Amino acid sequence: MSQNKGFGFGLGKMKEIAQAIQKAQQVQEDAKKLQEELEKTEIEGQAGNGLVKVVMSGNQEPLRVEISAEALGEGAEVLSDLVFAAMKNAYTASTETMRQRMEALTANLQLPGM
Repeated sequence: MSQNKGFGFGLGKMKEIAQAIQKAQQVQEDAKKLQEELEKTEIEGQAGNGLVKVVMSGNQEPLRVEISAEALGEGAEVLSDLVFAAMKNAYTASTETMRQRMEALTANLQLPGM
């Protein structure tokens, strides 16, 4: 049995493993901060040139709906369509915001096979 081989890891490998663990911990901390930031972020979707607005958080939690008096006069079916369109618009914007921020968070990671 040769000496100085340990468990098959050289000091260089141990250093790489320690760096990977440190990087993973940093990413975890950054992801937690990002989640908190997204919870506080308000993203608006609208329909009918602003007749109906839906506001969601950055993690797709509905926060409020604003319906103009003008939209109320459009009738139930039109109003329903406007609310749906505004919700869809807010959801799309919110998921896009989350995607962009997650990409920015993970951009500096050098993961094997990615």
